Amino acid sequence: SGGQSKPLIEWRGNTLYLNPGSAGRRRFKLPVTLALLEVSSDAMEPWLVQLLD
Repeated sequence: SGGQSKPLIEWRGNTLYLNPGSAGRRRFKLPVTLALLEVSSDAMEPWLVQLLD
């Protein structure tokens, strides 16, 4: 069995839950994605990037 490859950005209070998905071969109907995380001294900004249409 594998892990969950569904991309997700979720904030719960001050905690960030980030699943970048999968940038490998497309599986099922899930998007091919990766995550970017910009970190500064006072903030974090996550993004999901879709690689294929």
